[in-house]
Amino acid sequence: MSTPKAPLDGAVIAEEDDGIRLDRWFKRHRPGTPHALLARWARSGQLTLDGRKADVSDRIEAGQTLAMPIPPVEAKARPARKGRPLTQADIELAESMLVHRDGSAIVLNKLPGLATQGGTKTESHVDGLLDALKYDAPVRPKLVHRLDKDTSGALLIARTPRAAAYFAKSFSNRSAKKTYWAIVVGVPDIAQGEIDLPLAKQPGSGGEKMHVHDSGLPSKTRYRIIDRAGNRAAWVELQPLTGRTHQLRVHMAAIGHPIVGDGKYGGKGAFLTGAVSRKLHLHSRRLRIDHPDGGAIDVQAEVPEHFAASLDALGFDPVLGDVGIDDVAKGPPPKAAAKAAAKAHAKQIRKARRGERRGRTATSKPTDHVGKPKPKEKAKPGSSRARKPGTKKPSARPARPR
Repeated sequence: MSTPKAPLDGAVIAEEDDGIRLDRWFKRHRPGTPHALLARWARSGQLTLDGRKADVSDRIEAGQTLAMPIPPVEAKARPARKGRPLTQADIELAESMLVHRDGSAIVLNKLPGLATQGGTKTESHVDGLLDALKYDAPVRPKLVHRLDKDTSGALLIARTPRAAAYFAKSFSNRSAKKTYWAIVVGVPDIAQGEIDLPLAKQPGSGGEKMHVHDSGLPSKTRYRIIDRAGNRAAWVELQPLTGRTHQLRVHMAAIGHPIVGDGKYGGKGAFLTGAVSRKLHLHSRRLRIDHPDGGAIDVQAEVPEHFAASLDALGFDPVLGDVGIDDVAKGPPPKAAAKAAAKAHAKQIRKARRGERRGRTATSKPTDHVGKPKPKEKAKPGSSRARKPGTKKPSARPARPR
């Protein structure tokens, strides 16, 4: 006797759920369904999208038809945690940071001292302000990456689940390009280079502090000195080639040039006297990322007041920051460039020599063999080349009498 099939339920994926994982859809719309039950439905083929077997990790698309069993007992979902209501000041703060907005994305110029997400004893944060930036979108905007609390600058936020999935993939595969500005103590010996030091969580820090360690994860940072204030400080441009926690701060401290204001990794030596602020001087200057609807987002964020004041106090010329590290690094490596230049030079010489040959008179000696094997001459009668087969080569010395 066959086991009766469980009654089926169904749904059509809405636009606001486009691009999210299937298990995420259940958290939104069937929050009482245990994940273990979902996995069992997926293994047995009872969970389908447009009639095809689906997995809980599949990305869903708007308009797809989802079919699934009705759970035997509906569990009650936990009530959603409500954040504090936004004040007019919160709304004005959120809107004051806005530097870009389109149908899929928002870019904020995050203020220093404002956390990206909430945590223990953290009441004010960007995530808590996102309701003020919903505008006409059907769903609440969503964070897709983070900046440290004291780091300022460009912060990308997705306006739809589809955009969130797209941007998250761009950050994970490193196709998104982030450029930072920093003021560091002292001046690196090499004007432009790459820091390649593995990073790991420092034991005993609760995972909140990183350090250089051989067993850590590979971590790379490109840097370029934009300007220098004698030997006191340098204004540098940084590009993280990997995305480790506190990577830029740890790397600069590791080479002996901590970011100004970074007492966590630079200690007392990370502060300058005089008119230079004691705040962290690390700013996400530029963000470039492909857009899910085609084209790209390329946004620059102005530095905060304390950073601008320090640039002025140290005598740095703001115009110099417009020439980026990318402009220098787009070409081939130095060895490849030198090899290409030598090849082009040799080609020009060959062209000039061909021009010389064409300009010679008819009485000039032929030069067709230049660069080619010299043509063989015909053997003259009586010469050694005209000997018949089987004859011996004449000796160079006369035979001795016997």
